[in-house]
Amino acid sequence: MRSMDEIDPLDARILLALDDEPDATILTLSRRLGIARNTAHARLRRLADRGVLGETSRRIDPAALGLRLTAFISLEARQADAPATESALVQIPEVVEVHSTTGDADYLLKVVARDTSDLRRITAGILEIDGVVRSGTVISLDEVMGPRVSALLERVAAG
Repeated sequence: MRSMDEIDPLDARILLALDDEPDATILTLSRRLGIARNTAHARLRRLADRGVLGETSRRIDPAALGLRLTAFISLEARQADAPATESALVQIPEVVEVHSTTGDADYLLKVVARDTSDLRRITAGILEIDGVVRSGTVISLDEVMGPRVSALLERVAAG
């Protein structure tokens, strides 16, 4: 049984329809899915209010901004400095994701840059953050598969 916070099959169908047609109107969605316009509107409002719908800017490819290089940086940091370290990482625009992790690294960062020289500048700035002890950088050669949720939504939509 799903909790009230989980996406149900109708929510999943609405989100998949929006993937296919991001600027679809409520009326278009309701007709396409065979549901009442008020139902489509209420469902979308509830999803938005719960924070299920991410920022539109997450759809933008950083390469369109001239940031064609993607790298992953693992950081070892002093635990006592974690709040300040995290605050400082969030202030760097090229750091597009920060994950607190288990294992050898305390954080895994996804970073975008113009080129390797730009990546070196960004990495140097990260290493200057109080609390950062060590880093390791891996450059992505090619994105084989980007972030996706559609396969999961299709499973939920199918019931």
